[in-house]
Amino acid sequence: MRRVVIDLGSSRPVWRAPPGSLEAIRRALGDGWDVVEVRSPASSDGDGASGSAEAVKVAQGAEVYLGWGVPSGVARAAQGSLRWAHSASAGVLASLSPEFLATGAVLTNSRGVQAEPMADWVVAAIGFCLRGFHAAVRAQRDHVWAKDAFTDGRVVVKEYNGARVGLVGLGGIGRAVARRCHALGMAVRAVRRRRGGRRPAGVLWVGGPDAIEELAAESDVLIVTAPHTPETEGLVGASVLESLPEGAFLINVSRGVLVDEEALLRQITDGRLAGCVLDVFAQEPLPVGHPFWDHPAVMITPHVSAVSTRFWDRETTLIIENIARYRVGQRLKNVVEPEIGY
Repeated sequence: MRRVVIDLGSSRPVWRAPPGSLEAIRRALGDGWDVVEVRSPASSDGDGASGSAEAVKVAQGAEVYLGWGVPSGVARAAQGSLRWAHSASAGVLASLSPEFLATGAVLTNSRGVQAEPMADWVVAAIGFCLRGFHAAVRAQRDHVWAKDAFTDGRVVVKEYNGARVGLVGLGGIGRAVARRCHALGMAVRAVRRRRGGRRPAGVLWVGGPDAIEELAAESDVLIVTAPHTPETEGLVGASVLESLPEGAFLINVSRGVLVDEEALLRQITDGRLAGCVLDVFAQEPLPVGHPFWDHPAVMITPHVSAVSTRFWDRETTLIIENIARYRVGQRLKNVVEPEIGY
């Protein structure tokens, strides 16, 4: 009998597949499948791909694997049988191991599933930047009634309408951010890996990676939404940060390694950049004693921009649609291209 391994548990309850989703997946598979549900929790942090001994054991002979990334041990155990693997995370760099590539299986990911809550987080972060909340939080911590700082111009307070937003990356997350920013009257520009193609509504111009410094120079807020690939590591380096106008902000909702954190720290400490809002870091958890923790111009969230009570509704819908496609031999949604990393 054809085997499906469902490894969608997590030590974090918000990422653990609820019973209703598991039952819906079983119904979509129908008869003729040996459906094995892994009880041991998987790692849902980052790109996943950290599997349990139980997952490796039951993966032997599996044709389909649904998990948080594809652990190399699972791929090794399923050599010769694996045809399709799906990751509930959007990032897949950790899944593209030599062991997985050797299977020749199709890999799909969950890009777009987390775009809506992450875009909501970004819009909230933009408001934090433009409306002077950095200064308000600092004043509250110090028990200071800082009305003078807001009214004499020391704290620069801007409106959404007319603010210039630059997007580094225009995939599902970037497009969801662009829609919201355009609706609020912001001027949106972007760069992406492919220079050509259709320009999304509400985006004034789209450049290639070589235009990132030009994008930075025209941005009051630069937002990093690009996927993590070998090519994007360090993409937002010192020269890009130096191209930002004085008083600009940076928001990172992608992966910490895309940004030169030391250069960013210098820019905000010198006061040339007004601040940043960061959900991701080169090292996670952020080490105790890191300068970001206590910096007055830095707002930190612990890699939670995608958290939403509606995640499993969208994720389950994607998996069920791809099961229907797989059963009749149609091309699956969200197929990952290993050569580009997403």
